[in-house]
Amino acid sequence: MLKIGEFSKLSRISVRMLRHYDEIGLLKPAEIDRFTDYRYYREDQLPTAGRIAALKDMGFSLADIVRILAVYDDREQLERFFSARQRELEALSHDTAHKLTLLDAAWNRLRKEEDMSYSVSIKTIPERYAATVQMTIPRYEDEGMIWGILTEETCRMKLVEADPCLCAVTYLDGEYKEENVEMMAWKTVKGSYPDTEHVKFRTLPEVTVASCVYQGSYTQIVDVYAAVVAWMEANSYEPAGPMFNIYHVSPHETQNPDEFVTEICYPVKKK
Repeated sequence: MLKIGEFSKLSRISVRMLRHYDEIGLLKPAEIDRFTDYRYYREDQLPTAGRIAALKDMGFSLADIVRILAVYDDREQLERFFSARQRELEALSHDTAHKLTLLDAAWNRLRKEEDMSYSVSIKTIPERYAATVQMTIPRYEDEGMIWGILTEETCRMKLVEADPCLCAVTYLDGEYKEENVEMMAWKTVKGSYPDTEHVKFRTLPEVTVASCVYQGSYTQIVDVYAAVVAWMEANSYEPAGPMFNIYHVSPHETQNPDEFVTEICYPVKKK
């Protein structure tokens, strides 16, 4: 039998933590002297201590470890615990990678001392015939779902693209929404085509917009929105319809965010 201090040295777990493990039923002493309250552990409890340390390193909570040790010899149940933790870590990794991308973009702007001013102008986009898909999607990041449907349902039609061909998304909600986002994707084409289940061919009306074209990652798009709104206010314009983004160079053409070219369009009218 090993005294708690000796077991602490061999297991590399502090005495304070061993006492805590005892309190929560994670690793109980083999024996407690009823006169002195000294705790004693068996040598064969050292592998259990090693398992606890390994599971903690994987990020399992102590409550989870209690449950895992209870089924440690059941391979199927153990695999379920490991699979669930793997999914959690993969989601965390994805979120961390996204935050690192944002941080890197911010650092790049600081290093390059970029001019954060954007050129805004008034332009009129003429009437245009387009393949459109209007639907509600889970989040803004799921916009690819709409383009996937448009492509899938028109792939056999041999659509003739307009010149120039404009690919855009109109944001139909009156506010920013964290979920259930309504938008319409549209692509200008020439000719006449039958509607499909989700794709509707329609003529979109002429529209006057405050326009700003910028090159770079979508991470800076909020800055561009702010610049356009500030310009509208300074020049006595007000919104006259839902805004839309035209993708001149998108992830469809390049995987390098620095090469994206996006045109922000706010339909406007004079105050």
